[in-house]
Amino acid sequence: MADTFMESEKLLFTSESVTEGHPDKLCDQISDAVLDEFLKLDPHARVACEAATTTGLILVMGEITIEEGYVDIPTVARQTVKRIGYDRAKYGFDYETCGVIVSIKEQSADIAMGVDQALEARDGESSDQQIDALGAGDQGMMIGFACDETAELMPMPISLAHGITRRLDTLRKEREIPYIRPDGKSQVTVEYHKGKPVRVDTVVVSIQHDPEISHDIIERDIERLVIRNVVPRELLDRDTKFYINPTGRFVVGGPMGDAGLTGRKIIVDTYGGMARHGGGAFSGKDPTKVDRSGAYAARYVAKNIVAAGLAERCEIQLSYAIGVARPISLMVETYGTGTVPDATIERLVQEHFDLRPAAIIRDLDLLRPIYRQTAAYGHFGRADLDLPWERTDRADLLRRSAGIQEQAEQHSRA
Repeated sequence: MADTFMESEKLLFTSESVTEGHPDKLCDQISDAVLDEFLKLDPHARVACEAATTTGLILVMGEITIEEGYVDIPTVARQTVKRIGYDRAKYGFDYETCGVIVSIKEQSADIAMGVDQALEARDGESSDQQIDALGAGDQGMMIGFACDETAELMPMPISLAHGITRRLDTLRKEREIPYIRPDGKSQVTVEYHKGKPVRVDTVVVSIQHDPEISHDIIERDIERLVIRNVVPRELLDRDTKFYINPTGRFVVGGPMGDAGLTGRKIIVDTYGGMARHGGGAFSGKDPTKVDRSGAYAARYVAKNIVAAGLAERCEIQLSYAIGVARPISLMVETYGTGTVPDATIERLVQEHFDLRPAAIIRDLDLLRPIYRQTAAYGHFGRADLDLPWERTDRADLLRRSAGIQEQAEQHSRA
């Protein structure tokens, strides 16, 4: 993709987002709400919680281990559904009448053995017993990405798509558009010239609504109050196309219209398809699962690299083996935008970032109940939240270590 994207005179790239009430996102939020409640009782709880939903039913399942305490999972699920806005029967799904089935067991002892004591500690080769005491909770590869297209260092298409769904939910909850319902989706296509976004080509919005509202009213309100409120005016022109509820009707939605499942919107959760994806979902997993903590760490690294001016675009890949603390591999890709060689950036990452699970958990303060809020509108680029993996507190350190500041000062003196 690098050559095509960075060298093409014209390229269209599309990303999508979904509202809080989308069935898959509802499940993500239930899973993370359950995780948060267990972390309140025990910051070291082992949680792998998934949810599924269909008409009138929620199933919460998985593996959870806690030293002591109790979480009323059905109540957590119902309160999450209520907060999202499924609070009346006419929506086809509501928190009071839906059934909740819970099927939870403890984490496998075989997995716990490797997580509780990493291979490095078991072999007696560790020089840092405290950090090497925790092994990765699974094998896999994780991706982090950042670029300079937006203030939050995210790709523009996914940033705009999230802005639209967040705006839809806000207007619904504040009753400024009183006829829209919780389920909905957005899609934004951005035109790029040689890797730079220049205009928005197409916006698609599908939003669940009351049956008596005309399509003309929906089109008018969504364009005026949502799209034009979110997308900067300079990115819109006479050729920009709007498709608002293109089927003409969207009354049946939520779990009544489509089954939902935790972890089925992983591209919405990350970079909108602009970067590769390791494959693992985030929601419902405690931070010993590197699917989550490793991906957060990779974003943290990539964002600091771009904030430091070492590259305009940066993708980081990490990989882990279950029960092993240290990453198996680290890859840095800057798509030809680096101000120093990728090999230099890789060396700086290894020097300034400790990517063992226990170190990630410590440095990003991940043993807190902060996860439900990430389960809609993406886990990255969240200017509305104070998420530790979104901080750029190591950018100056990277810049100094790479010698960029000194080079700039020497150039200005010359």
